[in-house]
Amino acid sequence: MRIFLTLFTLYSIALFATEKATTCKACHPIIYNEFQDSMHKKSSINEDKIHKAVWDKHPAKAKGKYKCAKCHTPNNKSHEGMTCVSCHTITSIQEHSKSNKNIYETKPKTFYSAEKGAENKKLIYKETSSWFGLVTKTIGSPYHDIDYTNEIYYTGKVCMGCHSHKQNSHKFNVCKTDAKGAKNKEENCITCHMPKIKGSSTSIRDSATHAFHGFAGARNAPEMLSKYIDLSYKKSAKGFDITIHNNTPHPLMTHPLRVVELKTRLKRDGKSKELKKYTFIKVIGTEGKPSMPWLATEIVKDTMLKADEKRLLSFDTPLKKGDEIEVILGYRVVNPKAGKKLGLDKSFSEFKPLKSVYFKN
Repeated sequence: MRIFLTLFTLYSIALFATEKATTCKACHPIIYNEFQDSMHKKSSINEDKIHKAVWDKHPAKAKGKYKCAKCHTPNNKSHEGMTCVSCHTITSIQEHSKSNKNIYETKPKTFYSAEKGAENKKLIYKETSSWFGLVTKTIGSPYHDIDYTNEIYYTGKVCMGCHSHKQNSHKFNVCKTDAKGAKNKEENCITCHMPKIKGSSTSIRDSATHAFHGFAGARNAPEMLSKYIDLSYKKSAKGFDITIHNNTPHPLMTHPLRVVELKTRLKRDGKSKELKKYTFIKVIGTEGKPSMPWLATEIVKDTMLKADEKRLLSFDTPLKKGDEIEVILGYRVVNPKAGKKLGLDKSFSEFKPLKSVYFKN
């Protein structure tokens, strides 16, 4: 027993001292593997080439002042991105005009999480024995306690320390996510970007499902988000209309580098023809021209699909009976023009389909 307690203590110290996700792998193998592909894990300049390309042009780099650390590498000593400990030890969110701030738990071995039906529980590790120590029973995790009572883990507000907004020195919001998506316990940031999928969350206690820790988004598992987009077709006097419905509580793409495109193809008599392409972007800049985020003072152009918006797109192409219409809504992680200026590989600007639908006249 003494040996176990010694190892347990050393393991717990290592968990909070290093904040490395590998420490969590032993009990959470499925979640650990998902996390490896997430942009939380890859949020540092060491793993995110886009973030590094932008930072390399930032004037603060020459001064050695990495201003993005509080969200991209919260434990700056480890040079890692967000870790399991980073997210699961947030106790509250301080709201500020420039950007919000995560307040972290200082009590050792205390993690926060959400579990339906356990909203009023704090799971403290406990080991009991009977039959003179021959039969033992444990409650909770031997490596950390779990507090299920923190409401921000149920509403999605826990995400708002980093994902709410970012204001530059000109008091201009470079990016912003509407906080409306972090108030409802039934539908919020977590339910959309961390949907429940099959598989146990831990090897200590079996569960049928767990929250997806790959964090679905433009750069990982985007197919999980396609269900929040509806594409519909209606014949018109001159041709037909396509309606896009963005069912999310924020713009379809919140990052100013993103580009959304709707591609439409007409198939008739065994032949295929490309029709008009629609592009949706948000460009930030200065004096009417695009600029780097720290220089921006205005929105130069904004055609991005807004929260819960239905956008009708018209096509003046007369249709014949039997015609097929293929509609593909997709995106580019980086605007090609911006990618060229940042010196990024062209792969970041490749078109990625998000949702495809066929309609027959």
